[in-house]
Amino acid sequence: MSHPTDLWVVGDVHGEHDKVRTLLRGAGLIGADGAWTGGEAHLAFLGDYLDRGPDGLGVVGLVRRLEEEAPRSGGRVTALLGNHEVMFLAAEHFRRADPGDRFGFRSYWEANGGQVRDAEGLQPDDLAWIAARPALARLGRWLLLHADSPVYLHLGGSVEAVNARVAALLASPSPAVWGGLANAFADRLAFVGPGGEGVARRLLDTYGGDRLAHGHTPVSVLLDEDGPDAGLPLPYAGGRCVALDSGMAYRGDAGFIARLDGRGVAEVVVLPPD
Repeated sequence: MSHPTDLWVVGDVHGEHDKVRTLLRGAGLIGADGAWTGGEAHLAFLGDYLDRGPDGLGVVGLVRRLEEEAPRSGGRVTALLGNHEVMFLAAEHFRRADPGDRFGFRSYWEANGGQVRDAEGLQPDDLAWIAARPALARLGRWLLLHADSPVYLHLGGSVEAVNARVAALLASPSPAVWGGLANAFADRLAFVGPGGEGVARRLLDTYGGDRLAHGHTPVSVLLDEDGPDAGLPLPYAGGRCVALDSGMAYRGDAGFIARLDGRGVAEVVVLPPD
């Protein structure tokens, strides 16, 4: 599979609509009016559009609009499913019959940054769009996924099989199925420490690609510090992984978007200083 000429990837946005617009504009992907100016570039989001930040509804609207606009110029937008979308969909799916103490989808979502204003503002077509997000994408030499977790290996032996399985799980009426998926998708830190590179290699051998890019775990958590390197993409696990969760919703100055090429991180755009 050939590598996209310009592949820009952004991690967890978590409702930070203004930040992500600033980053996309800095990368030349949108103009001052928010319209697509990226030409034939490929823009990928790694999930977690909702929760924590002030305007998840705006983030979903922005991503959906760019997904429609980009192909008119030969570009493309890929938007993956994040674990916060699963939590949100579970809370909405069981809103009138929440299983309560055993699963407690609504309280679980709210405890993890769920914003009531997003739930009240999203329309049925937004919910359908969120539920249709793929869990994995293979773009050129890169495997893109939300979570730094081996959960995908238990869902199918190909990108297509995993995405079909996740779609089926999100259509289930069973609280136990939803709870199992939400819990499994919350797993993290699978590629660090002893054996971590091996787990990453298993994912790449199974789904293809030379390297994988993920969000889910902020770079500052992987580094166990909040220094200057926490504001940049983090290659690790023998260079097989790149962490791209900039922690936008955790710190006022946090946020970056990265351009990936066949060799690694080719360019990074960070938020300008206040």
